[in-house]
Amino acid sequence: MSAVTANTSTADPAVTQFKVRVLLVDDQPIIVEAVRRMLGEQTDIEFHYVTDATTALAMARQLQPTVILQDLVMPEVDGFTLIRDYREDEALKHVPVIVLSAKEDPKLKAHSFAVGANDYVVKLPDRLELLARIRYHSSGYISRLQRDEAFAFLRASQRNLADANIELQKLAALDSLTGIANRRRFDEVMRAEWQRGQREKKPLSLIMCDLDCFKVYNDSFGHLAGDLCLKKAAAVLTEHLKRPADVVARFGGEEFAIVLPATGPEGALLIANACRDHLERLSIDNPQAPGGLVTMSLGVATIVPSKASSPEALIEKADKALYAAKNDGRNRVVVAPD
Repeated sequence: MSAVTANTSTADPAVTQFKVRVLLVDDQPIIVEAVRRMLGEQTDIEFHYVTDATTALAMARQLQPTVILQDLVMPEVDGFTLIRDYREDEALKHVPVIVLSAKEDPKLKAHSFAVGANDYVVKLPDRLELLARIRYHSSGYISRLQRDEAFAFLRASQRNLADANIELQKLAALDSLTGIANRRRFDEVMRAEWQRGQREKKPLSLIMCDLDCFKVYNDSFGHLAGDLCLKKAAAVLTEHLKRPADVVARFGGEEFAIVLPATGPEGALLIANACRDHLERLSIDNPQAPGGLVTMSLGVATIVPSKASSPEALIEKADKALYAAKNDGRNRVVVAPD
């Protein structure tokens, strides 16, 4: 048999994952038995070994030892080659390697360190020395694992926190019923687009939209039906946005607003008419309304932002156009005069 485990705990792997785990790579059974006896009473140490050097790399990958005791002279694969293999393996490159050599040879020792060994002892050292070296190197490696695990946990926590903050920001900016931007987000967008319009000297258009006779609809069909109607209206408005910068928001109650940066009155009028027509074509019954259907009135206003005006002035212009649409018979679009 090429490998054996002594003193292996059956506890939860989450508790024992950083236990001292020794892998001896040596083709001499007498050395294996001697090391096994030295470590046999150490309940905090797992001992494993391979006598076939060709299986050492695979066994090391499987066991993930905290230290490797490596013989240098073995048939088929020498210890120097194995040490290089450990150092080239992503999972093993930092595992401490203690060379067990039959000779106290400065050249062998220098070459061992050159290829990546961490320590060099002449086999076999006395029991206390071997235990001290195993624990010393394992302790350093385990500290590295714990540090890496802590950093990984911290990075994951930071990512989770950042993701959670992004989600909270999104939720804080969304209307809970319709899923579109809320009034708070509308105000932020208006301020930002007003400043950009000032810098770029490009027009900013605003469409104020209001569902006609919505109180009558709520009274006839109830609030659940009213909520569904608002969701459908929001979906209609959203469908007609053409660019990422365009924003539709629930302004309040059954009133919506569409912010159209870098858009003149002609473009805003096209979008307003498309929205009005789309909602009417849904043919949502509202028997007590003048036309018998759920419809929408819209007011369109456009301003090239400047220091002489303000976002509030644009909102007021669009509101007046909306009221004119309502007073003129509803289900229509009115463009505010320049």
